[in-house]
Amino acid sequence: MKRQHFYFVTDLHGKLRRYDRLFEYVEKEPPEVLFIGGDFLPSHVGYQGGMPGFLRDFLREKLIRLKTKLRKKYPLILLIFGNDDPRILEKEVLVLEQEGLLKYLHGKSMTYRGFHFAGYAYVPPTPFQLKDWERYDVSRFVDPGCIAPEEGRFSVHPPEDIMDYTIEKGLSELAAGLNLKKTIWLMHSPPYKTKLDRAALDGIKIDHVPLDVHVGSIAISRFIENHQPLITLHGHIHESARITGDWKDKIGKTCCFSAALEGYDLALVKFDPAHPEKAERIII
Repeated sequence: MKRQHFYFVTDLHGKLRRYDRLFEYVEKEPPEVLFIGGDFLPSHVGYQGGMPGFLRDFLREKLIRLKTKLRKKYPLILLIFGNDDPRILEKEVLVLEQEGLLKYLHGKSMTYRGFHFAGYAYVPPTPFQLKDWERYDVSRFVDPGCIAPEEGRFSVHPPEDIMDYTIEKGLSELAAGLNLKKTIWLMHSPPYKTKLDRAALDGIKIDHVPLDVHVGSIAISRFIENHQPLITLHGHIHESARITGDWKDKIGKTCCFSAALEGYDLALVKFDPAHPEKAERIII
C-alpha cells in the first residue's frame, strides 16, 4: 500500500515568515493533505485582521501560485479557525473554498481515500475578550481568571444558544454517523490534562486560588477516551511542548498531535494515517 503523506500546521498567527517557509516546503515536498488548525490570521485589529486584505490578497495569491506550480500535486488543504481569529472573516474563507483553493472544515466532515476528516474550532473559555470561537466546555463552569463566553466580545452576532451550547454537545452532534476509528479530527483546543495543554501558569493565583496549569478541553479529552478516533490534531497552547518535552500523546489507542510552537519558527507534523506511530515533527 502506498504511503500517504499528510502535513499539519497550526497557530501561524498571520506571520509572513511562517507562511513563506510553509509554502516553500510544500512546494518542494507536496503532501496529499495539509491540515491548518486555526489561529492562522494576523492579530485582530477592529476584528478585521491585523493586516487588511490578508485573506483576499496575501493568502489567496500564495494558494493560487502553489496550485499553478503543483497542478495535480496540489494538496487537499483543510482549515479551521482558532480563538484568535475573528469569525467575521469566515465569509472570505468561504470565497477561497468556492475558488477550489481549500476546504473549510469547522463543523463539517468529509471522506477521503477511506478516511474521514472532521473539524472543530471551539475552545473552552479563556481570559481573552474575543469569544467567536469560545464555548462552555462540559458545563457553565469558568476557570478563575477566564471570561464567560457571553461576557466577551464578538465580531459577529452572538449565537442565541450560547448559554446552553457546550463543546461536549457539539462534538457529539458532529460525530454522529462517522466511523470514528477511521476519523482524523482537526481541533484547535487540545485535550485536557495531557502533554499538549500545559500552560505556563505555575504559581499564579487569583483570589488566593492556584490556577490549573492544564487548560485544554475536558469535553475533547472525554470524547477521545470514549470514542477512540484514529488521530486528533491540536494547537492553541504554544508553550506546552517546551514544558512537557513532547508534542504528542496517546489517549487509549488514539494518537494526539500538536503543532503549536513558541517562538518565530513553524512546527510541521508529518504523518501517514496508516502508521500514525511513525509521525515526526520538524521545525521550519
